[in-house]
Amino acid sequence: MLTEPDILIALRNCYDPTLPCNIVDLGLIRRIRVAPDPGAPGAGIPGVPQKHRIQIELVLSHPSEQTEAQITEQIRNRLAGMEEAGEVTTLIIPQPVWTPQQITPEGRRILGLDGNPNLVQIR
Repeated sequence: MLTEPDILIALRNCYDPTLPCNIVDLGLIRRIRVAPDPGAPGAGIPGVPQKHRIQIELVLSHPSEQTEAQITEQIRNRLAGMEEAGEVTTLIIPQPVWTPQQITPEGRRILGLDGNPNLVQIR
């Protein structure tokens, strides 16, 4: 069974085109929905993995058509490599707006924001 944590691990390989960090640690992901897809090819055949419909809601750090297209394609391409992933839908939501306070501790480490006295700490 495909789970939200499985998807989050995969999405750590999808990067924001404007900030050198993955979309998970930037805090761009708002919701992930995973549901079995009984109509997927091979459904119900013994030995064929169950496919799942995946819906991802996210915000953008710097909203633009180019950023949306790049992140959406990265997500689709990354999840297409997962055996149990079927249909993938991404929804860009306008609210709540992304702020740097949503960056995870790992994201702050990746961006070099922790431990650098010359940078403002984001908490």
